[in-house]
Amino acid sequence: MKLLQLPTVALEQRVKEELESNPALDEGREDQEEVDDNYEEKDEGGDEIEEFDFSDYLDDDTPDYKYQISNKGKDDEDKDIPYSGGSTFHERVQQQIRLQQLDEKQEAIAQHLIGSLDDSGYLRRDLSAVEDDLAFRQNIMAAEDEIEKVLKIIQQLDPPGIGARDLKECLLIQLKQKKPYKREQALAETILADFFEEFTKKHYSKIIKKLEITDDELKEAVEEILKLNPKPGNSMNTSGKTVQVVVPDFTLQINDGEIDITLNGRNAPQLRVSNEYKGMIDHYKKSKEHNKAEKEAMNFVKQKLDSAKWFIDAIRQRQNTLMNTMSAIAEYQKAYFLEGDETKLKPMILKDIAEKIQMDISTVSRVVNSKYVSTPYGTFLLKSFFSESISTEDGEEVSTREVKRILQDIIDAEDKKKPLTDEKLSQMLRDKKYNIARRTIAKYREQLNIPVARLRKEL
Repeated sequence: MKLLQLPTVALEQRVKEELESNPALDEGREDQEEVDDNYEEKDEGGDEIEEFDFSDYLDDDTPDYKYQISNKGKDDEDKDIPYSGGSTFHERVQQQIRLQQLDEKQEAIAQHLIGSLDDSGYLRRDLSAVEDDLAFRQNIMAAEDEIEKVLKIIQQLDPPGIGARDLKECLLIQLKQKKPYKREQALAETILADFFEEFTKKHYSKIIKKLEITDDELKEAVEEILKLNPKPGNSMNTSGKTVQVVVPDFTLQINDGEIDITLNGRNAPQLRVSNEYKGMIDHYKKSKEHNKAEKEAMNFVKQKLDSAKWFIDAIRQRQNTLMNTMSAIAEYQKAYFLEGDETKLKPMILKDIAEKIQMDISTVSRVVNSKYVSTPYGTFLLKSFFSESISTEDGEEVSTREVKRILQDIIDAEDKKKPLTDEKLSQMLRDKKYNIARRTIAKYREQLNIPVARLRKEL
């Protein structure tokens, strides 16, 4: 199950680690050997070897231990496959903090604070709670002012606004870091610092009156604010996952109206049991006498050979499960994959695929949460093809993904000087016979990384 959830690049690293730790496991193909299946499991002295069968290692029921799935033609090159790289959002911030002049205690506090940042780059915990965490979990006694001092250092890192505790602080941090510092920035900073509530409620007349400024000056200041990023973490990484070029685990092609699926060959390494370790067993079998040390050595060899055979079998099972799952998804969503029309995506949940391949839902979840497929329409995480269903007024079930696409289209086409509120969006979808509440619109909008109407407004 652990192997199953690994994406392609992580699997390669896992195979490398196994090859380094188990000398009985080798890379490459293996010549088929003829062996005696009826070999007796006793030495010449009549002593039984401790419960293992030499023929398990000298006879390959599956020739060559070659569990490879070919998905490359002779003209294919590795450059056609995008390779993963990069680091997670939190790791990139950690790399920057290492360049700061911090003592050991400050470094520990900084690492804890960075680990506490959410995907948008905010610190959502009170410093008093952070103080308690440091004391109880790491035995670090740090006062709130010490923690805040380190937090201020983090807030100077890229992207601007990182480490803020709320939206107001986030926007102020960004304004202060913008160079060159302009007059409208100073006014924008005053508005956020002293009139944040009035600004968020769009009580512009109150701001103009209290600050004794003109409409044009207010407009310039607001324009500066609207240029800021309310979720700075997303500028480095969407959703906190690894910033990378994805290595697709599958390639899906359409040939003569039929779906053709291949598994990335890097998921199917050529592995075999070590000939050297097989030779040890062969030598032991032919020996007439075996002392205690030799028997102990053979038990060690058995353990390594068992581990090698288990790992090879686990890799094969992983490949089978991946292909079965992807094939079931492609069959279920055949109408979509043949045309690429998102409106053809059917509502689909994990249970639907689990029942098709007769596996547990948790197994399917491990596959779809970490595997990508390259299609004629782009490269997608398998999880993106799953969605709950929504019933229209006509009783037809449609995918929530279809609804999100329609929502995105409506917002893209809106008048940016008068952006649509969630209530208005809900009404427009109801007019299209999609019965969706305002709070559901808000949830979908956030999932699409679309800000609220007031932040979409262009002055």
